[in-house]
Amino acid sequence: MIWIHWFRRDLRLRDNPALYTAAIRSNGHVIPLFILDDAILRAPRTGAARIAFMIDALRDLDASLRARGSRLVVRRGRTLDVIRDLVRETGAAGVAWNRDYTPFARRRDAQVEALLRDLNVETSISEEAVILGPDDVRTGDGRPYAVYTPYWRRWRALVEQRRDELQHELEPPLFRQVSDHDADLAIPDAADLGITLSQHIPPGGETPGNARLASFVDLGAAHSIAGYADGRDLPAEPATSRLSPYLRFGCVAPRAALRAALRLLDRVDDGQNAERTVRSIETWIGELAWRDFYYQIMWHYPHVLQRSFKPQYDALSWENDLALFDAWKKGRTGYPIVDAAMRQLNQEAWMHNRARMIVASFLTKDLLIDWRWGERHFMQQLVDGDHAANNGGWQWSAGTGTDAQPYFRIFNPVSQGQKFDPQGMYVRRYLPELAQVADRYVHAPWTMPPAEQRRCGVVIGRDYPAPIVDHAERRMRALALYRAVSSVAL
Repeated sequence: MIWIHWFRRDLRLRDNPALYTAAIRSNGHVIPLFILDDAILRAPRTGAARIAFMIDALRDLDASLRARGSRLVVRRGRTLDVIRDLVRETGAAGVAWNRDYTPFARRRDAQVEALLRDLNVETSISEEAVILGPDDVRTGDGRPYAVYTPYWRRWRALVEQRRDELQHELEPPLFRQVSDHDADLAIPDAADLGITLSQHIPPGGETPGNARLASFVDLGAAHSIAGYADGRDLPAEPATSRLSPYLRFGCVAPRAALRAALRLLDRVDDGQNAERTVRSIETWIGELAWRDFYYQIMWHYPHVLQRSFKPQYDALSWENDLALFDAWKKGRTGYPIVDAAMRQLNQEAWMHNRARMIVASFLTKDLLIDWRWGERHFMQQLVDGDHAANNGGWQWSAGTGTDAQPYFRIFNPVSQGQKFDPQGMYVRRYLPELAQVADRYVHAPWTMPPAEQRRCGVVIGRDYPAPIVDHAERRMRALALYRAVSSVAL
């Protein structure tokens, strides 16, 4: 009996429940399938960095399968056609996959289920992209949470209740040889798909993902989880896990990340840094909960991908100045912390989370540009671009979403830089033209006297732009813009 496992965003062998089910049901006669579907590859929000990372991950997955006597079957085409054809070619009795949560994925998967029912083929669908599913964490009266803090308390309590279940690790299953078929493809290069990558991205796949997780939870490592709570808001410091691309493509299972953190909690002794370490581990677990939170928001309120969670903010009269938007994208706003963050995105297809909040606030509340413009741009550029988390972060910053930052709390880009990059290390890393600017001026270089500008080799307006807007003036305009549609009184 043959089963197909349809890989999507679960590009790993370990801790893969749908793959494990397919192997058990078929006694190892599994066809591991990945579909290159132009509906995704050519989608407006699909970016070159994510496709290149995905190709890397597919190669790593194929190598792992070959080491176990199998291989990855890659086909290109419309998903329904590929699955129908492969079922007919192989006589497969079942198809297994892990659930995805976007509206597009839900529609596609419902169509695949209907097709397989018509073909008399079994299906098995598992949860693996989140730690607790969108229907697992509910309020006392059965509703989904719309505010993170009570969600977090309930989520954390459920994690403890289900700790034995969550600690269970699925080993990679055994496989039997996959037969060749004429329609099978070699894993393409990004160039074969018409993709040109200009950014420097990390290697994709389960192997580098597991190595990164192991390093992060190694308390003896130079930059481990032990310093996460204190360092995670400092963009110049290597204090974050950098696991987001691996979680995005399922190269690392979210439950594996949680399991590693819980095991650390059990091992922390009463030494000098125990309190700091426990606080850091719990803070990082909280970030995994944020990820689940945004997935349950997208699941229960799919309109957030097109509109504001809070409907009154759909009436905001954005100015949407194209020249200002272009300057923001290029990192040419004249505000160093904003420009450094955008240039990091342009160079690395990634951005530090604190920086994401700063640039999102700046786009929406200084430039008065619709948050959806920024959300779409991030999805096109980020190697870890995830519909749920990206949307949740943008709506939080714009003040339009669930559990959002209040609209009247507007980040000052100068004070944000001074607080989170006090020596300007992050700014100078991505804005080399400001390398010689003194610390006291590095976050507001336009305040340098002309003689100081000449001394450090950066004349404002020539070597580095003057601010494209005045923050104080734009803050007042933003408040008026939001106040006009908000029911919240100042």
